[in-house]
Amino acid sequence: MQDFTGLNEKPNLFDLDADQQMILDNADRFARNELYALSERMDNEEWWPEDAFPKIGDNGLFGITIPEEYGGAGLDLVAAGLVLQGMARWNHAMALAWVAHDNLCANNIYRNGNDEQRKKYLPDLCSGRKIGALGLTEPGAGSDALGSMRTTARRDGDHYVLNGSKIYITNGPVADVLLVYAKTDRDKGAHGISAFIVEKEMKGFKVAQKLKKMGYRGSQTGELLFEDCRVPAENLVGGENRGVAVVMSGLDLERAMISPLCLGIAERALELSVDYAKTRKQFGKPIGSFQMVQSMLADMYVQVETIRAFTYRVLAAAAPLEIGEGGRGDIHMLTAASVMYAAEATHKVLDLAVQVHGGTGYIWESEINRLFRSTKLMEIGAGTTEVRKMIISGELLKGMER
Repeated sequence: MQDFTGLNEKPNLFDLDADQQMILDNADRFARNELYALSERMDNEEWWPEDAFPKIGDNGLFGITIPEEYGGAGLDLVAAGLVLQGMARWNHAMALAWVAHDNLCANNIYRNGNDEQRKKYLPDLCSGRKIGALGLTEPGAGSDALGSMRTTARRDGDHYVLNGSKIYITNGPVADVLLVYAKTDRDKGAHGISAFIVEKEMKGFKVAQKLKKMGYRGSQTGELLFEDCRVPAENLVGGENRGVAVVMSGLDLERAMISPLCLGIAERALELSVDYAKTRKQFGKPIGSFQMVQSMLADMYVQVETIRAFTYRVLAAAAPLEIGEGGRGDIHMLTAASVMYAAEATHKVLDLAVQVHGGTGYIWESEINRLFRSTKLMEIGAGTTEVRKMIISGELLKGMER
């Protein structure tokens, strides 16, 4: 007979430990105190608060996965996900800008750049004095971002000359440092792509337009143009024609980091709905006393808790990934599954939240309406739901063949 003595003395492996809970609480407290008050104006005006990023940096909330020698916190992907979750509760537009900056740009430069590039760019990115972005998607490309890439880069002495455009680039209109992908060998297709660090002051680079969105409106999104943009050769990241490796090294990390963004939004929606059900009265009673409203709240709670469990599991699984290990196998399937589930479940949570709020939830200015308008992006960005299903089924079928 198995001995279960002392089982309850072990830490709960399905929850956060004390240090992780402190990271989440600190991010939550900072976002509630410093970022929440900005969210309404950001949504109404597509406004970007210029002092927000330096303030985030001053509070040690950038560079979570980057070593201290480059200005970061030296923690892991789980910690980064917790910071994102805490921020998303109070200002999801700023949280999206945060993850594009910290994960897609800064962490990619750290993982794939050389030491000179790390020393030059990471301290300012970690301090929030410079804003980062990733330039991958192009007009007409969509889910086939690599195969359809038309932006080119040709070597000219000590520089590469970039020509082309990028679209739907988060932080694009405000970015100082961009990790940009371009084709250096057209004959090699997707395997002829290279990655470059582009600075906004470089000649030939400009923001073509800032795009207005349905949700995440304060998060700046734009179209970028490269017209004979001269980029120093030392800004090539990971080697010529090695761009696919750079993309794939961070792809599963990116997908793992979308789930905590969804989680924070879903948590806030549930909190607002419970509060509303307690205070809103109809027929002389709080609407929370009616079984139909109770049913909706219960369904929302179950969705939030399952998002949480899946999110933490996948963050922990993706955290040890070494460069070159992503983009295939179980982790590729798992990260696609987590973001697919988190996005769809958050959509369901927000749909119920608006139903609980009734007419109030349908009004543009209400917080629950702001949250509701955010949900669709996560079913489209970083690979659509359909692409995620293709990844999952593809890996399952490969496993059956082995």
